[in-house]
Amino acid sequence: MSLLFKHLRVHQVFGANTDVGKTILTTALVRASAAQRDKVFYLKPVSTGPPQDADDAHVTSHMAKWKDRVQTHCLFRFQEPVSPHLAVKRAGASHSIPDDDTLANTIAAYVRRAASQCGPAHMYIETAGGVQSPTLSGVLQADLYRRLFLPAILVGDSKLGGISTTISAYESLLLRGYDVDAILLFEDDYYRNFEYLHDYFKERNVDVFTTQPPPPKLAAAAENFAATEKYYADITSSDHHRGVTAALEHLDTIHNQRISYLGSMATRARDTIWWPFVQHGHVKTDHDVNVIHSAYSDFFSVYNPSHRANHAANNDSSTANPSPSLLNPQYDGSASWWTQALGHAHPSLTLAAARVSGRYGHVMFPQATHAPALQLAETLVHDGPGRGWASKAFFSDDGSTGMEVAIKMALRFYTKAIEPGLPVEAWKQLGILGLKGSYHGDTIGTMDACEEGVYTCEWHNAKGYWFEPPTVSVQDGQATIALPSSFSVNTLLSPANYGFDSLGSIYDVESRLETPLAKVYRDHLTSKLKALHDAGGPRLAALVLEPLVMGAGGMIFVDPLFQRVMVEVVKAGAPGISKGLPVIFDEVFVGLYRLGMESTAPLLGVKPDISVHAKILTGGLLPLAITLASQPIFEAFLGDSKASALLHGHSYTAHPIGCEVANETLSIIRNTVSSDSWIEARKKWQADADRVSSVFSLWDPSFVKALSRLPQVKEVMTLGTVLALKISDGDSGYVSMSAQATFQSLKQLNDDPNAQSVAPGGAPYNVHYRTLGDIAYFMTSLNTSPGVIRSMEERIWSALEDNTP
Repeated sequence: MSLLFKHLRVHQVFGANTDVGKTILTTALVRASAAQRDKVFYLKPVSTGPPQDADDAHVTSHMAKWKDRVQTHCLFRFQEPVSPHLAVKRAGASHSIPDDDTLANTIAAYVRRAASQCGPAHMYIETAGGVQSPTLSGVLQADLYRRLFLPAILVGDSKLGGISTTISAYESLLLRGYDVDAILLFEDDYYRNFEYLHDYFKERNVDVFTTQPPPPKLAAAAENFAATEKYYADITSSDHHRGVTAALEHLDTIHNQRISYLGSMATRARDTIWWPFVQHGHVKTDHDVNVIHSAYSDFFSVYNPSHRANHAANNDSSTANPSPSLLNPQYDGSASWWTQALGHAHPSLTLAAARVSGRYGHVMFPQATHAPALQLAETLVHDGPGRGWASKAFFSDDGSTGMEVAIKMALRFYTKAIEPGLPVEAWKQLGILGLKGSYHGDTIGTMDACEEGVYTCEWHNAKGYWFEPPTVSVQDGQATIALPSSFSVNTLLSPANYGFDSLGSIYDVESRLETPLAKVYRDHLTSKLKALHDAGGPRLAALVLEPLVMGAGGMIFVDPLFQRVMVEVVKAGAPGISKGLPVIFDEVFVGLYRLGMESTAPLLGVKPDISVHAKILTGGLLPLAITLASQPIFEAFLGDSKASALLHGHSYTAHPIGCEVANETLSIIRNTVSSDSWIEARKKWQADADRVSSVFSLWDPSFVKALSRLPQVKEVMTLGTVLALKISDGDSGYVSMSAQATFQSLKQLNDDPNAQSVAPGGAPYNVHYRTLGDIAYFMTSLNTSPGVIRSMEERIWSALEDNTP
């Protein structure tokens, strides 16, 4: 991840193309730095070609005056003077080839080692070829080095066509989030690219620095060296206001500004921001604010709280052991509120957003269409979670509004198709049938569809009835179903907890339909509904479920058999329930493989009339929601009057950027769920990919069982990417602080020197996590590497060991 030191300014030097003078200008920067600093580092991660012609050799040869100050180094060297990916192929078995992570981690380790050994210093890391040149593995440089996310210097192209290549290279870096601190290039008097580029980038607040080109290469080696040496002396001693020395001053200024800005963010945020789901009375100091500098893969890069108070103290240039990086990796333990599917800053999603932004921006959608929206709708209806039952897709902006739409659809269907003679004055009193612990969002309509609870507000008006559900968990190593106290359990089924030989057997719903427990569920549902009806309870117009897991309510894993029976009872009709009541599946959290399956409907064995999808839909990049509906639901809004249409929408309905990102996300997910890591996870859980009832988790089954046996863990549960633990504590519910306190040590860096970090760049990392009272949960992306998950398992285990009673 990002590395930022107060005393060591580090820049990565990219070239707009090959042969643009990248090494010459980097050498000039190194010399200019050496005249000002006690130490300067030059690193060439990958070099191709004979050693005597290598870039690091050139830098070294022109540093005789400062040989004690300048340290040059090359990490991986190949003899063939070709692109690194081709040099690897030609080297064959004679070379041990590092993978992308190893290359990035080796660079980061070099930077950290240099930072620990120097006072005020500069470092330049020179890439190979152009911005988009392939690295050893074939991955583009801009993508591989993104995991390091160092500030960039771009060497522009002064030759014919160089305006285009320079701007294209800059935009390639910009699309990946890089900070391009400066552009350097030669002053070619014929093409004069520098004039145009200076004006072009001035409008974009990027400084361009220029210097004279090097002299022509001379045939005699000694004469050529002398001429080159004189050239470097001239351009690094010049006081030209746009030259190398000016660039050096600018880079130092930007470096200091970056540190100052990060240091001020926490205070400024506390002064101006009102955070969601945060009790500001607990945000007492700047240390309580998580300042996120950037994000990549499963990790944030955060401003290290331990350095906020002591920057001034560490400003002593004579210090022998300067501070570590002001930034450290932090595992995104909640998948950024359950949105992350493919990791942060995924380049394919960024390019998809840019592609459609450049084509459309946003366009008006009612009675119109565009390719991204049409493709997404067809995919979700015909080839995705709506396959076999949905006929229409309605676009909105997030999960809560998607559920608002779903409830509107269901209630209209009820008044048109289920009870068409119902007086209009009774429509506003229609209620929702659901489960205790439900949460469907924070808009008023979705709050009204849940019982009163911690998420509701002063003007909330709960409309409906909510059953307390049986739950699934692993307790003391055994898959278990627990019945709530509200159930009247007959003597055949006593006690209230039921053990199973595996989670798979619990989720094999079809095989459980004729069991005694299924009958208990049916009897319980019908008797409660009858009692509600006899007592004059609300008129129930729709069943709304979070299938399998109720997320915000406390990661409540509901017995799938109970939800299956619930749908069947509602569809068949029961006391106080009209036959054919519409069923809504809120799959905002659980859908699109968050639990290891595209949709929960096949596992439950019943199809909804309406379902809602968001969060993973766009890979965590931007908001978008889709409400899928069956044809009968759609037809309830058909008519001659506009008043009978679905009059719901917002200005950015089906915004093309969100739709295209969703299309790209779904395409990548299709490959991800058939990857080797998913196949291996299924094997560990003995799950059959061809059976809809065959469940599994990316978390290791042995780890899950071991957790469930710890005395401080009441129960644990996992499906797909989700791991949830209930802490054994006297306090329970959302307001409990037990889970937060138990995992407090995760906020500390894993700075054990023997621990191998899995964070990008190989740095020690800590964990950002959120709790739901006595429930702690952790989540991965769909493509989180097994190595990262195993590392997180070790961190979780250590945190629990630290809290052993």
